[in-house]
Amino acid sequence: MTLDRRRFTGLMAGLVAGSVLRPDSTASAGTAAPALDPCNLPAPIQALKPMRDGIVPITAAERGARVERARQLMTEGGFAAVVLEPGTNLSYYTGVRWGLSERPFVGIMPARGEMAFVCPGFEEARAREGIPAGAEVRVWQEDESPYAVIAAILRDRGLATGTIGVEAQTRYFISDGVRREAPAATYLSADPVTVGCRSIKSPAELALMQHANDITVAAFAAAFATLHEGMTQYELSENMSEAMTRLGGREPWALVGLGQASAFPHGTQAPQSLKEGDIVLLDAGCSVQGYQSDITRTTVYGKPTARQTEVWNLERRAQDAALAAAQPGATCGSVDAAARKVITDAGFGPGYAVPGLPHRTGHGIGMEGHEAPNFVKGSPVVIQAGMCFSDEPTIAIYGEFGIRLEDCMHITESGPKFFSPQAPAIDRPFP
Repeated sequence: MTLDRRRFTGLMAGLVAGSVLRPDSTASAGTAAPALDPCNLPAPIQALKPMRDGIVPITAAERGARVERARQLMTEGGFAAVVLEPGTNLSYYTGVRWGLSERPFVGIMPARGEMAFVCPGFEEARAREGIPAGAEVRVWQEDESPYAVIAAILRDRGLATGTIGVEAQTRYFISDGVRREAPAATYLSADPVTVGCRSIKSPAELALMQHANDITVAAFAAAFATLHEGMTQYELSENMSEAMTRLGGREPWALVGLGQASAFPHGTQAPQSLKEGDIVLLDAGCSVQGYQSDITRTTVYGKPTARQTEVWNLERRAQDAALAAAQPGATCGSVDAAARKVITDAGFGPGYAVPGLPHRTGHGIGMEGHEAPNFVKGSPVVIQAGMCFSDEPTIAIYGEFGIRLEDCMHITESGPKFFSPQAPAIDRPFP
């Protein structure tokens, strides 16, 4: 075997103790693997220890600076205020985390003055536990309109005839309710404010993303060390998710494609059972303090064929081309073009046709696994220092296999830098 004990003993140095385990029992092909028994985990997973040292949460001072930046962008864009529902944007600016329900909970961020929050009356005490000091809180009772309360805040602050930004995650019944109660205002997408802030990461954000990537790399080593004949996609996914959890990652996820199923960019529910010579594609990530990782590695269980190696090497050249093109001042569209040219020049495609690259070359990443901006054809967005992207120009060959190498980068003043080490070869997922 090319992907064997000797290979992973070196790969796992410092991460797991002992040799690579090849479990004898497997889940049936096409069925989900049983939940992992913490007392009977594969040895490479069981040996993992939390990687928590050096994690520094985002501070209240940094969130305050984010709000000031948002106010600057609101003034520049002519926005009087931005309406935020619970989710990533509200958490980004305030640290407030609140579940979505049919009962509106809304934050109002004005261009001038302190923030205001509207919440159900019976939730006020709990809401005040997390709402920043100095923010106004108004409540609505079960027989009252929450939208009338929101409109009253806009009127009282002289904003009811201004331009109100509605962030992208806001549900329609919320935005429609506010429009009906405050019809004199103009409502526009808040993307110029929210994306304008969140697309540029601070050193503290980059440090959390680096930690999430470090955890994911360590988990890959452990998960790949559990590969065995007859393994299902579900079993490998469970092993990877458990590895990230044990290492300290939150919200872990893992997508697996074995053999021909590796050609499906987002996987398939078709039964998969690992056998000698199969391509193994593992796409996974987790979060640390709300910041995401996203890494894909493609290798072979056994000795790779010349065809597999050729396509894998082409994929690596395409990934390299995207990295080289992702310079400050370049457009996001030019990065997609650079990677796609490598693949189409080799006879794949053209465009999004398969066999070839059927999707964008990469996506933005930060507090969400997929966020703006993207490396996509024709995008005029100018790359700036502090932006973060995935670099993943998949080659999909339906009926045969797929190859994807994915690492996430952050843009520095001098150029792009990956959070994770690139795969050196088809039989070496990590250096």
